[in-house]
Amino acid sequence: MIMAEHVPVLLQRVLDLFAPAVAGRPAVLVDATVGLGGHSDALLSAHPSLRLIALDRDPDALERSRERLARHGDRVEFVHAVYDRLPAVLDELGLSTVDGVLFDLGVSSMQLDRTDRGFAYARDAPLDMRMDPTTGPTAADVLNTYPPGELVRILRDYGEERFAQRIVKAVVTEREREPFERSDRLVRLLYDAVPAASRRTGGHPAKRTFQALRIEVNGELTVLRAAIPAALKALSVGGRIVVESYQSLEDRIVKQALAELAKSRTPEGLPVELPGHGPELKLLTRGAEKADETEIEHNPRAASVRLRAAERVQEATA
Repeated sequence: MIMAEHVPVLLQRVLDLFAPAVAGRPAVLVDATVGLGGHSDALLSAHPSLRLIALDRDPDALERSRERLARHGDRVEFVHAVYDRLPAVLDELGLSTVDGVLFDLGVSSMQLDRTDRGFAYARDAPLDMRMDPTTGPTAADVLNTYPPGELVRILRDYGEERFAQRIVKAVVTEREREPFERSDRLVRLLYDAVPAASRRTGGHPAKRTFQALRIEVNGELTVLRAAIPAALKALSVGGRIVVESYQSLEDRIVKQALAELAKSRTPEGLPVELPGHGPELKLLTRGAEKADETEIEHNPRAASVRLRAAERVQEATA
């Protein structure tokens, strides 16, 4: 059953950005993180000739989006895949280029609402955090088996956690007594390990650690570093990419990838642009766009969104 409360973030802005690339013709768009299918449903409804490739690593999400998008019939192709497999997916489908790629990154509302998945620190659950629960190590495996130095690196790099050393010291002591299995025990440890002053001003003490564990379990940043350049290379001239990020580490990767291809490759000092050396992309947003207060009030998940978009204006170099 589709979750009625699911609200796609910055939906109208996403529709407006893609319209010039897909309107009025048999275009192809990839939703690389289809989730519950909110953005995809709106895009398919707005553009009757659009064909959509719906990717997700979460089998449950794919099943739910399949239900939601069933009314669009064979205009939708569903693929169980992590989005860094985009080149292989397109090759399997016989597509050399596409007209649009959408990424709505991070953990989905469905995954947060499913207590048994362990993403939400507000409710006790098994320490899983796998976006694809059919494969790979869990958050418990990371906590219980990683060397202390590696755990410190993960909390610092992926969670931007100032108290990583203190937290890991407590984790190592506790896991020797008994392995971690459930989120409630970790949350209680974090309350004790994070100083009271930081708890009062820095938000929930579990937020940064849970983010770091989730990123590590799912290889999110490694996957994203491969996926964004692959998606950009797959765009046809006039095609567009739209990316919604929800934390600074993701947004930085997206920003750098778009900026690199939006630069001229003509050597400095030459009076004219060399043929084939102009920018491959045109940036469609000034920095990262955020949701307004009205949207945040109706959809709290939109509070942290950072949207960036670009259009391919020159064919990709080899």
